[in-house]
Amino acid sequence: MKGFFDLFVLSYKEIFSPRKDHRSIYNMAVCAMLIALSMAVESLSVTLPFGKVNFAFIPLAAIGMLFGPSVSIFAGAICDILGFLVKPNGAFLPIYTLIGAFQGLIYGLVLYRRWGDLYSDQAKGRLFGMNVTQLAVRIIIARLIDVLIVNMLMNTAANIHYGFIPPQSLSVIISGRLLKNLLELLADLPLMLTILPAILTVYSRVIGGRKVAAGTK
Repeated sequence: MKGFFDLFVLSYKEIFSPRKDHRSIYNMAVCAMLIALSMAVESLSVTLPFGKVNFAFIPLAAIGMLFGPSVSIFAGAICDILGFLVKPNGAFLPIYTLIGAFQGLIYGLVLYRRWGDLYSDQAKGRLFGMNVTQLAVRIIIARLIDVLIVNMLMNTAANIHYGFIPPQSLSVIISGRLLKNLLELLADLPLMLTILPAILTVYSRVIGGRKVAAGTK
């Protein structure tokens, strides 16, 4: 349990570091750029009768992976609010902001680690202190949790509550959303498995080597 709460403390220090260095400023800038990228991708989304197709979750997943749940939970909420301001569609509904925050929390909890030195670990056939296979498994798990809990359950329940899904077409819409999410996974996972390790590589080279998290050996 202590390790679970330590994760939030470490994540908080990514942006609000007590050390007198520029790392937290750099991290804040990277986080802001990823939020802006998420907004840019969101603006290119396509709305279908049974849902919206976009890849704006990938920058949010990168925030969770780099900076942890304390940062990604707020980033998820900010992405939803800014998305509404940039492309409003009806009234502002805070429930979707909470869902966005929960989505960020998922990626922060599943993907976040304090990565080890890139070059020495890479020389040993490992990526940032974590086996590449383990990283891939975490990415797959995070996306599956996001799809099942956020997309299929939470968003569907909110859409039903607000009347966006008419009761008479509930089964058709849910079947369509299920098919949409299954098909999206075929594109989502290869993109995430390619883009997220690339972001880690760039981040490590720009920001510098990082120490392994407390509790990891």
